[in-house]
Amino acid sequence: MNNISLTSLASTDAHEETKRIMQICNACRYCEGLCAVFPAMERRREFDIGDTAYLANLCHHCGACYHACQYAPPHEFGVNVPQTLAERRLETYGQFAWPPKMANIFEKNGLIISIFITIFLSVAVGAMLALISPNLFWGVHLGEGAFYVIMPHTVMAGIPLAITSFTLVAFVMGWRRYWKSTGAKWGGMPALSDALTAMASLRHLGGNQNGAGDGCPGPDDAPSMRRRYFHHATFYGFMMCFASTSVGTLYHYLLGREAPYGYFELPVVLGTVGGIILCIGTAGLWHEKRRMDKGIKSLATLGMDYAFIWLLFWVSATGLILLALRETSFMGLTLAIHLGLVYGFFLILPYSKFVHAIYRFAALLADAGEKRLSN
Repeated sequence: MNNISLTSLASTDAHEETKRIMQICNACRYCEGLCAVFPAMERRREFDIGDTAYLANLCHHCGACYHACQYAPPHEFGVNVPQTLAERRLETYGQFAWPPKMANIFEKNGLIISIFITIFLSVAVGAMLALISPNLFWGVHLGEGAFYVIMPHTVMAGIPLAITSFTLVAFVMGWRRYWKSTGAKWGGMPALSDALTAMASLRHLGGNQNGAGDGCPGPDDAPSMRRRYFHHATFYGFMMCFASTSVGTLYHYLLGREAPYGYFELPVVLGTVGGIILCIGTAGLWHEKRRMDKGIKSLATLGMDYAFIWLLFWVSATGLILLALRETSFMGLTLAIHLGLVYGFFLILPYSKFVHAIYRFAALLADAGEKRLSN
């Protein structure tokens, strides 16, 4: 495809390797029924840097094609689609991020920097609150408005509002840069519906294009749905926590009620259930990442992968700990730690593994559009 925006993207080793492997796979086509990558590949004869970015983000890294491939290592062709596309996918996080220089900071040291930022913010918030008023920080505060005795609502909500505003702009700019550079075409509302269904169901982690298989192969080559289930738990747990925050916002501004709320009120129920599910999902993904077949692991991506899973787990875990300790003298400490983690999480969001959800949905949308327009 010819796209004027591609002139700003330099060729890379991962792009060249992806291009080489896709040309081999396009001649073989043995794996065309496994996922969406191979039919999308077959709609191309040449692979420019936008094409490889698109295919890399369409890949769900299940590993089925690696186990099925007759040209996988130690064959002289050395075809390793999951590992190669993972490395190309990591590159796209930096290529399309906005502003670009921020992505370069996280790309090679994602885990260390994420830990440093979140610990720094937690310590900074805790020290600030403790020094301003030690008696309030270590005191016991009960009932509605207890959190805001320690930190005013305008400060507690104002900081994430500023961070979230920047994050949303970064996401929109990254999406725009990705969409233009890959030459994606809008396929209308049917394509949008198909992409949303594929994203919500994780269809391509089911073992074939339709998600009707037995799952993706593990290190023992036996298929399993574990990755799909843990991804579901992570996604829907996160969405329940987001819903909890949204309902709490409505309580505050529409009903005039201040947090913390009763244990059986909707914001708390949503946050508690969502937090537990999110902890289970992220812990499961961490375990699955560690036990993944070494043949398809990409060492270049592990830092960013682990950083995101680690941070998301502790954001939800500290929220649950705060719920358990909110009527004790440790509320100030746990609130500071939780807020520091939340602020750090949203600050690094556009440069973390979270962007794979943005670009993957864009790839699913482009794929659905291509299929519709080619019929």
